[in-house]
Amino acid sequence: MSVTAEPAPRLRDALRHVLLHLVTPLLMCLGMGLAYMGAFVTPEPNDMPIAVVGSGPQTQVLAQTVKDKAGDALDVRTLADREQAIDALKSLDIAGAYVPDAKSPELIVASAGSDMSSLAAQKIFTPVAAEQGVPLKVTDVAAPVADDPTGQGLFFLLVAVSIGSYASVAVLGAAGAGLRMRARAGLAVGVSFAVSLIGAALAGPIFHLVHHGLWGVWAMAWLYSAGVLLIGVGLHTFLKRWTTLAMMVLFVMLNFTTSGGLFRPELQNGFFGSLHAFWNGAGFVEGIRSHLYFGGHGLGGHVWTLAGWLVLGLAIVAIAGLWERRGRKAAAPAGVREAREREAEEEEMEESVAV
Repeated sequence: MSVTAEPAPRLRDALRHVLLHLVTPLLMCLGMGLAYMGAFVTPEPNDMPIAVVGSGPQTQVLAQTVKDKAGDALDVRTLADREQAIDALKSLDIAGAYVPDAKSPELIVASAGSDMSSLAAQKIFTPVAAEQGVPLKVTDVAAPVADDPTGQGLFFLLVAVSIGSYASVAVLGAAGAGLRMRARAGLAVGVSFAVSLIGAALAGPIFHLVHHGLWGVWAMAWLYSAGVLLIGVGLHTFLKRWTTLAMMVLFVMLNFTTSGGLFRPELQNGFFGSLHAFWNGAGFVEGIRSHLYFGGHGLGGHVWTLAGWLVLGLAIVAIAGLWERRGRKAAAPAGVREAREREAEEEEMEESVAV
């Protein structure tokens, strides 16, 4: 009995198949370039809030002069005294506060909120002090830990937790394709615990970015990771092989660039700055900053942001589960017909053999 070999695919069909699959990495290349270069290459103040400390006409004149020179780049306000300035800095309401003085002018910053914003404030007020012929004294009222001198370690923690989360989506979508949605969602929750524990270990005992409140950091890492994983698992039902591209757009291109981990929104254009208000990466980074360095100021809002994305993930998973269940029910009658046809054919063959 001879076996007929299947015909080899034509070269044109093979090339079309490869080129179709190359669309995803090429779109990733374009998207990453647009996102990262658009957000990070030319950071400039955009309505950045700063303050001049003091009262009286001289303070008002100085504040107005700085504003006139900067235009829309700065939001210049006045504060009555140094204590109010420190409170505003610890509430992340301003990026820097300038205290005029004929002999020793002072700039107060909180670099744990953003090292880049603190440097931008120094760049603004150093020439002001130089016009008086005196050096500028810089006081940091909320500095990051010595193990993370720039405060950017939290951004790289976000990168690590994000990669662990969205890369696991691809595995659950491929290797777990035969599982029901409930099982895949359960695995996603379990994976998020593992990813968050790895993140806590990196932030705590391994690199010492966190000197206190490690369990709070772990909890926010779990909220963030679970949201990403559940959204990805749910989207895979509808997007299939395009899920990886969608996850890259949501949780890399738009996420890392708007997190505030490298540049806070006052140093970015309006698009990235506006996403900072509700994107989950920003909730993660700003939540941990608030927890570690700013006495929990605004922490509740950041936790609610993370919880909101988790609820979104649960909703997408629920919708995807219903969609798959309806698909299975629709396919069931066809499967029953095929089984009955096979049984009839087998019976006919048995009868013919018996005859």
